[in-house]
Amino acid sequence: MGESDQSAVAAGEQTSAADILESLIETGRSEMERETSGLLLSGLSAGLDIGFGPLLMAVLLTLSESGYGDVGTELLLASAYAVGFILVIVGRSELFTEHTTLAVMPVLDGRGSVGELARLWGLVYVGNIVGGVLFTVFVVTLMPSLGVAEPEAFGTIAQKLVEYDLTQLFVAGILAGWLMGLLAWLVTAAQETTSRLLVIWLVTASIGLLHLPHSIAGNVEVLFGLFLSPEVVFLDYVAFLALATAGNAVGGGVFVALLKYGHVVRGA
Repeated sequence: MGESDQSAVAAGEQTSAADILESLIETGRSEMERETSGLLLSGLSAGLDIGFGPLLMAVLLTLSESGYGDVGTELLLASAYAVGFILVIVGRSELFTEHTTLAVMPVLDGRGSVGELARLWGLVYVGNIVGGVLFTVFVVTLMPSLGVAEPEAFGTIAQKLVEYDLTQLFVAGILAGWLMGLLAWLVTAAQETTSRLLVIWLVTASIGLLHLPHSIAGNVEVLFGLFLSPEVVFLDYVAFLALATAGNAVGGGVFVALLKYGHVVRGA
């Protein structure tokens, strides 16, 4: 944190909306200019790291005497879900759902092109998905020898995401993307690591508590079910990934990027 940030914190000042927007635009522009290999590796790292959230959920669900529907268990699982996001966001890895807002800002401001946005989205998304697949394969191969989570727990978690019908899946995906877009905005506004941790936990635990389909974390959750539960089939996985991704993009791009940019620019 720089001297200006420290003085602002000391004075109890809040970051203005215009400053948050400018920071998001600069960050988005910087990410657009990164080399292909850097974006892919960062996306891969995020896809791997975010898998620890669903893994911890399965372990806790195995250990818990209660299941979904019990308030204490639901809150505990939602907090475990948030762990993966904390690892990714504090660790500065690239997450597709953050970029549904972050990378859209330079395009709206005329400092980036649609082609650059598509390149960034594509590279980060592919890295995230491949990372999630690798994490899932690693855990599925290793879990039987560790004995810390039952296969039924992974299947139960996956079922929460594939039981939506197609319309519900898309709409719920919009809500998840909306929350992730707000997270990108709020993390930029937060001036201390502790504040950022609290914001990340609050937003992502809410996604977990509501069982909203996050395309990247959900990629791992549904893959676990696909590998370990006979009730989850490949078509469920494809439908989930396609509609959750589309919904996330709409939620972050329209309900956060477009609206936040519009109200800040018009307000100025």
